[in-house]
Amino acid sequence: MPDAKPAASCVALKPLSNSGEVFTQDFERYKFYHLGRLHGSPPVYTYQALAWTLRDRLMSDWMNTYMVRDQPGKRRGYYLSLEFLIGRALANHVLNLGLDEVTREALHGYGQTLEAVVEEEADAGLGNGGLGRLAACFMDSCATLNLPVMGYGIHYEYGMFHQHIENGYQIEDPDHWLRDGNPWEVERPEYTCRVPFGGHVEHFHDKEGIPRARWADTNDVLAIPFDMPISGYRNQVVNTLRLWKSAATDEFNLDEFNAGSYTEAVQEKNHAEHISMVLYPNDASESGKELRLRQQYFLASASLQDALRQWISAGNSDLSKFAEHNVFQMNDTHPTIAVAELMRLLLDEARMQWDEAWAITSNCMAYTNHTLLPEALERWPVALFERLLPRPLEIIYEINAHFLREVGVKWPGDIDRRRRMSIIEEGEVRQVRMAWLAIVGSFSVNGVAALHSRLLQAGLFHDFVELWPGKFNNKTNGVTPRRWVAHANPGMSALISRQIGEDWVADLSQLEKLKPLSDPKHTEFHAEWRAVKRANKARLAELVEAECGVVFNPDALFDVQVKRIHEYKRQLLNVLHVIHLYNRINRGRLDGWADRCVLIGGKAAPGYVMAKRIIKLINSVAEVVNSDPDVDGRLKVAFLPNYRVSSMEIIAPATDLSEQISTAGKEASGTGNMKFMMNGAITIGTYDGANIEILEAVGEENFFLFGLHAEEVEALRPQYQPLSYVEKDHELREVIDLLASGHFNLCEAGIFDMILNTLLSPHDPWMVLADFRSYVDAQERVSQAWQDEAGWTRMSILNTASSGFFSTDRTMQEYNADIWKLK
Repeated sequence: MPDAKPAASCVALKPLSNSGEVFTQDFERYKFYHLGRLHGSPPVYTYQALAWTLRDRLMSDWMNTYMVRDQPGKRRGYYLSLEFLIGRALANHVLNLGLDEVTREALHGYGQTLEAVVEEEADAGLGNGGLGRLAACFMDSCATLNLPVMGYGIHYEYGMFHQHIENGYQIEDPDHWLRDGNPWEVERPEYTCRVPFGGHVEHFHDKEGIPRARWADTNDVLAIPFDMPISGYRNQVVNTLRLWKSAATDEFNLDEFNAGSYTEAVQEKNHAEHISMVLYPNDASESGKELRLRQQYFLASASLQDALRQWISAGNSDLSKFAEHNVFQMNDTHPTIAVAELMRLLLDEARMQWDEAWAITSNCMAYTNHTLLPEALERWPVALFERLLPRPLEIIYEINAHFLREVGVKWPGDIDRRRRMSIIEEGEVRQVRMAWLAIVGSFSVNGVAALHSRLLQAGLFHDFVELWPGKFNNKTNGVTPRRWVAHANPGMSALISRQIGEDWVADLSQLEKLKPLSDPKHTEFHAEWRAVKRANKARLAELVEAECGVVFNPDALFDVQVKRIHEYKRQLLNVLHVIHLYNRINRGRLDGWADRCVLIGGKAAPGYVMAKRIIKLINSVAEVVNSDPDVDGRLKVAFLPNYRVSSMEIIAPATDLSEQISTAGKEASGTGNMKFMMNGAITIGTYDGANIEILEAVGEENFFLFGLHAEEVEALRPQYQPLSYVEKDHELREVIDLLASGHFNLCEAGIFDMILNTLLSPHDPWMVLADFRSYVDAQERVSQAWQDEAGWTRMSILNTASSGFFSTDRTMQEYNADIWKLK
């Protein structure tokens, strides 16, 4: 928050009263005197008045938190991420401030409920999927643990996109989440900084004869900070998420304007504002690639300039000690240009020499990798870098030269190893390997699940592990129990608190106390558990009917897969099983049948053709299944449009079966699996990512495991023949025949040929058909288990009771103990 003065010269702010009377007076003052709205005004104004009333209560804690930390010698952490999928803020702050009762009383006087007012808040369009949600959970836990960590991101005007479905196809609409403003943010224009692009580099010698470089004739963009409060759980701590908005240095060119060239006059302004306009522009075009690189450098440069300014303004004068007191965690490859940018700031602005600047940079940068897919490790064409960021590129060349000398000393004459490890990838189009830059420039590199970290070290990063084995470590992801249980599932939370007290919200390991209650002899507790789950399912059924027009039966098994649509996550395998179930009904094979409602949701990247066609297939299958009178309610299928944080808050508490069915060795971690587990869902999944640790925590008997392991996938790959699985398995053959016959696309011939061709190709990297039989057999075990009400309830309770390890509080404690070393 405010960075004006060191704490020694400031007086702590006195908190505002939380009494019902004062709180209601403040709420009314905002509604009547600030917003000018009377009784009967649209509920969005009630939301805004309530948000400002709550923000006032956060402000004293926010400023006091900063003042305590704004002192010379205090070590700070900074989390750099292009995404922070924070969702809605109001209810989260109500929970963390302990103001639920007071807030409800204030609203009651106007005939409104907290639940209704919360719906007026837009989901913040600051992230896309698991990466951004993880960053939001990390920030929540850092505040709850009182860790001095500041988040840095981009103030996107528009989110990724708003998804709606037309004729089964994904249609993308602008997600203008800031249309009604954001009452939680505080603009801090006094900390605006300039971010350079373009231009050229000039080399010279300074007065001491030391070679220097000057980045000249740049096209600068202003970075304006907007701060959002991140409240800790009932501990008077409020951390800061600082988001950068881009703006032109001049509103428009006055000479062009006076000459009548109005378009040209505002062109620079528009070009600058594009940087923070849209989350993740489509990079299918060259202009899209350039904009994404501009976003990444904009975030890194503004954030590093700001961190250096804060450190100096806190009374620190010796820049050589910067690494002792500051640490930057780079969330995936997006912000890894920070390595070169910090070097630029130290070399060109602070006038340091190379060795001193590199010692600082390489001792304060840490890198988290989130992928096992080589294509997801970002690489940028050297030509684009040279045009857009000529000075950082020069520095990257120099970093690479120093690094390759070290490689040459370790492995003399090993040209192939030097080629593999070089930050610059040679070829027809020379590329900058951003993950390699991050590894070379960081003192810590971590994966996000035990298997992920092991596969990274054995595969993608093996050369670097041989050079620096002590640099690599694992930090298994988690999710915040405040958002995903205490807030999202109040019925279950109240039930748990009645049994073991409320301390579990800040110490999730205490859920272990529920394990004895999983015994079916605790009939009353089991009945209450089932009643809470059914109420949650009824709420989800209302959402599905409202958004999909499909009626779900709350007494059926709720089978859910919601996540980004991607081939490796294998929504296709799920759809094949749905077709199999549909085929069973039509052929009268109903032995051991359990009624099932299948819900799938997620967005496909705008340029990802196969993912968008998978969405069409899901919707086409759903239309056929739901309209077939012979199905008679035994099976329902729905695709939930515009999957987002607020919908997941309804989905997770209502889910019975959580689908985590990625090809083994492809999912880095997964965090949706953790949210479902905490809420008592049982997982069906492959031996992949964090599934492995979930299985170990809850026991294999309480987890539906299927499919090849990662090593088996790689062993099978060279001789994979999907047609052989079709020939040997008559049920799979019937599914493929139904799909190939056009049964689900009678009026759109051939639209699913690309999917069929991929499934039947020996080169299918996701090997969907190899796991079909194992998956169907596991689903049959699910149906059998579902029909044993007491047994299913026992498994549900045990999943929640065993989820303590998957709190981000534990994850953040591990980051801090092993990497950040914050007090």
